[in-house]
Parts: sequence; structure tokens; C-alpha cells
Amino acid sequence: MVGHAFMGAAHSHAWRTAGRFFDLPRRVEMAAVCGRDAESVRASAERYGWESYETDWRALVARPDIDVVDICTPGDSHAEIALAALAAGKHVLCEKPLANSVEEAEEMAVAAEEARAAGVRSMVAFNYRRVPALALARQIVADGRLGRIHQVRAQYLQDWLVDPEFPLAWRLRKDRAGSGALGDLGAHSIDAAQYLTGQRISSVGALLETFVAERPLPASSSGLSGTASSERGAVTVDDAAVFTARFEGGAIGVFEATRFATGHKNAMRIEISGSLGSLAFDAESMNELAFHDRTEDAATAGFRKLLVTEPTHPYMAAWWPPGHLIGYEHSFTHQVRDFVTAVAEGTDPRPSFADGLQVQRVLAAVESSAAALGVHIPVAS
Repeated sequence: MVGHAFMGAAHSHAWRTAGRFFDLPRRVEMAAVCGRDAESVRASAERYGWESYETDWRALVARPDIDVVDICTPGDSHAEIALAALAAGKHVLCEKPLANSVEEAEEMAVAAEEARAAGVRSMVAFNYRRVPALALARQIVADGRLGRIHQVRAQYLQDWLVDPEFPLAWRLRKDRAGSGALGDLGAHSIDAAQYLTGQRISSVGALLETFVAERPLPASSSGLSGTASSERGAVTVDDAAVFTARFEGGAIGVFEATRFATGHKNAMRIEISGSLGSLAFDAESMNELAFHDRTEDAATAGFRKLLVTEPTHPYMAAWWPPGHLIGYEHSFTHQVRDFVTAVAEGTDPRPSFADGLQVQRVLAAVESSAAALGVHIPVAS
């Protein structure tokens, strides 16, 4: 694994846990974690259960005892590491968004397809696909229970940047992160909307805004927290993104991603309305899915809460008795389960790098539309 901060902790927990709850077709050995600072990465290796550590990702990729490279770094290094790992014959799991630009994502998708021909697999880590409630939502849509999809409403609301004195972490620098709330949060909503509906976004009309243009430089930072120094620097990404979208299947959508939604911590919400019903999900109530079946008797029909903890629900047979809740970290465990299974069986894990490229093209179209004052922009294909 390359990177060992917030996502590194989540991925480490997943690699350590998956084989203890799921019957994996391969045994996971946590061979090495990589970070630039020797003292910090050594401590992470010990804390998270890695057998060794490296301070140069190239050395990690070159190791013959490593079969899989898991990339948990900021977006500016995804392409370089993934391309080298694929060329070395390593299976690759890469955090979202896939890259910082369409050009990088295109190169990665081509390399992944070439590596696939040699039996090397790759996947983008859109972990919300592995939340049981959203996996169940996908089944409901695929079974036709919502009928023709008309509308998608998606929000991803956080508030950790409301304080104007929060330091200028790497997520606020375009050269490191690629974009702000748009790529960090909006990418999840875009992938979830396309995954749930089975339709790609074909065009967008957008507005981006940066509310705090300058922040103190960090004295220390982990990306979502840190301490400030006396010097200041420019914020070069969006604080909030709002856009409308058309889908290839005829649906329309409204999307919002912001880190300035005061009072909201991690409200990743999505609602889908169709001719026969609707469903709604909120990550702050992760074990619940709201479902309305329009074909029922109008006298008693309405949204009902499904508690997604039954052993018949996606992934849940591996966990606790019905009614016992699971959390955010379980989505990463499910991700590892699916990835390892696909690699072992020689099948293609999803979302693929091609799926990640599609999301990247939507992000680019949103930025182009915002720069053109909201003109509706087709998404490249």
C-alpha cells in the first residue's frame, strides 16, 4: 500500500479484516506500506499491521513478494504509481478520483486494458458501491422496480472548511488534489448515480465557487485536520460545486458537493425517482434505505425504511445478526473482498479504470461548464 494517512488507515483495516469475515479465495499478506517519512511510515506499519515499510514507492513496486499495489496517495501521484505497477505486472487498486486530469486517466485506462490482456487486474476505489444499502438499491433498480428513471438528486455535504482559519491542506491545492469538493466529494456522487441508474451522464451545466480564497499554510496536516502557521497561501480549488446533468437514458439530475454545509459531517445523499417508485439513501444513516413502491395501494403506500441488515442483503451474511449495524469501514472491507475475489477468479473487478475515466470526464465537463458561466457541456466519450 502506498500512502498511510486517512485512506491508508481505512484500507489497512480492510486488508486486515476481509479474510477474517469472508471466505476469500486467496490469503492476504500485508507485505509492505510506503510513505516518504521513515519514522511516520514505520509507526503506521506497526499500528496497522504491515510486515515492513518502504520510503520509495518504486522500491515497493519492484519487490517480487508483492502481487497487489493499493494506491492511497493524493491524486497527483496516482497515474505515475499505477502505470509503473501495471507495467510490473501488479494488480492495482487505486483511490478515487482516478487521476487529476482526463489525460492522466486516459493513459491509466489504456494501460489497465493492456495489462488485463496479461491477466493483471485493476479497480478504482469508489467504496460507496460496497455499502449494503446502496448495493441493494442497485438491485432494486436493475430489477425494474422503479420503472423508467426520471430524476436523480445527489448531494454530498460536509462542513470541515467552514472555519476560514483552517489550514491550507493538500486537498485545497489544485496541483495536488486536481479539484476541491467537486473531485473529492462530487466524484462519489457521480459514480453512485451512474452505478445505481445504469446510465452514464451525457452533459452537465455547472457552477463552482470558492468562498475562502486564502488560508494559513499548514504547520502540520493529515488532509482533514491540521495546525496552522503564520504564513498564508491561496486556495486553488472549489469549495462548492453545483451542477445539473442529463443521462444517456433520458433521466435528468441535480448534484451538489460542498465542504461548507454547516452542520453536515458526511451527508452523502442520493435519491432516484422513477415511473414505478423511488428510493433514497443518506450515508449518515448508512444502514437504511428508503423505498417507495408506487404500484401499492395508494391508501397505504408511501416511503418505508428498509433496515439493510438481513443476511439476504448484499454482504451482510458475513456480519452480525439482523438489526446489528455496520459502519463506514465495512465498505472498504467489502471492496477488498470483491477485488481479491475478482483477481483470484480472473474476472474484471468494477468499477474499472475505464469507469474511473468516465467519472473524470464528467468532472472535466463540470469545470468547463463553470468556466463558461454554466453553459451545458457534453461529456466526452
